[in-house]
Amino acid sequence: MHHYLHLLEKILRAIEARSYGPPEVLALVDVPKPTAKDNQVLIRVRAATVTAGDCELRRFDFPIYLWLPVRLFVGLTRPRKKIFGQEFAGEVEAVGKDVKTLKPGDEIFANTGIGFGAWAEYKALPTSGAIALKPANASFEEAACIPTGGQNALHFLRRANITPGKKVLIFGSSGSIGTFAVQIAKHFGAEVTAVCTPSSVALVKSLGADHAIDHTVEDFTKNGQLYDVIFDTIGKSPYPRSKKSLTSNGIYLQANPRFAHMIGALWTAMTSSKKVVVAMAGETTGGLNTLREMFEAGTITSVIDRTYPLEQMADAHRYVELGEKTGHLVISVPQ
Repeated sequence: MHHYLHLLEKILRAIEARSYGPPEVLALVDVPKPTAKDNQVLIRVRAATVTAGDCELRRFDFPIYLWLPVRLFVGLTRPRKKIFGQEFAGEVEAVGKDVKTLKPGDEIFANTGIGFGAWAEYKALPTSGAIALKPANASFEEAACIPTGGQNALHFLRRANITPGKKVLIFGSSGSIGTFAVQIAKHFGAEVTAVCTPSSVALVKSLGADHAIDHTVEDFTKNGQLYDVIFDTIGKSPYPRSKKSLTSNGIYLQANPRFAHMIGALWTAMTSSKKVVVAMAGETTGGLNTLREMFEAGTITSVIDRTYPLEQMADAHRYVELGEKTGHLVISVPQ
C-alpha cells in the first residue's frame, strides 16, 4: 500500500493537446510529476487561464508564411510541448539547491515563457523567468489573470509616455489586455476612451473609462475626435483609418501577443540580415512585482468572466472561441 501511494505522488493530471485541431484534441492525462532542478522551483498550480492566443496555437491558425517556422518550433505533425498554458498562480512546493529568492509555501504568480505547461497540477520553473510573489489581496484565480495581460498593458502604455490629461483610446478594452490597459491608463492620468462591445460598456466604465464607444454603433475613426494614443490591444483596429484619428505627435500601439508573431520574428532574424522588433512585453519578475504593487494598492483588479475546472478545458476553449468573453477565462486546479 505504501509503495502504491508513493507511486501516486509521482503522477499528476494535466491537459495535453494530442494533435492540432478543434477543442476535442485536448485530453486529461496522467503524466510524471516534475522535480525542481538546482535553479528551479516546483509549483503546485492552483489556477491558470485560457486566452485567444492559446486557442490559436491549439487550432494552428497561422498565416501561410508562418506555417513552416511555427511547425518547426512547436512540432511538425503534432505538438512537441503537449501541455499548453502560459500564465498561472500557485504555491511553491519545493526549491532547488541554488534558489535563494523563494521558499516552500510561498504563493506566486508567473509566466511560463515559450515552454508553456501551465495546464497541469504542477509546473517547474527557473527563478530566472517571470515569477514573483502574488498580490497578498488576490485569490489564486485573480492572480493567474495578471501576468500576460497585465505585463502587455503596462509595457505598451509605458512606451507611450502618458502624462496627465493625454487622450488615450483603447480598442478591445474588455479583453485580457484591455481591462488592465483601461485601469493603468487611468492611473497614469489619461482621459480614457474605451471601444468595446455593447455588453461591456458598463464594465469598462466601472474600470475607470471616461468614455465608452460601442463599436457596433459608432466608428471611432469617423467621430472627429483626435487622440494622443491609440492602443489596439487585439490587433483588429483599422490601422490606415486609425492614423487619421491621432494628433500630430500621436502614438499608435498595437499589441497582439500571439505566438505567430513571436515565431515569425525569430524566423526572420534567423534567415535574413533584417532586424525585427516585435513589440511584445518582456515577461519579467520586475514587471510582475510592479503589477503586484498596483493590485495591492487597488490600482488594478482582475476581471474574471468564467471559471472552469481543469477537466473541462475543452469547454473553456469553446467559450473563448465564441469571442464574447470579458476579461479573463480562468482554469481552477483544485488541490
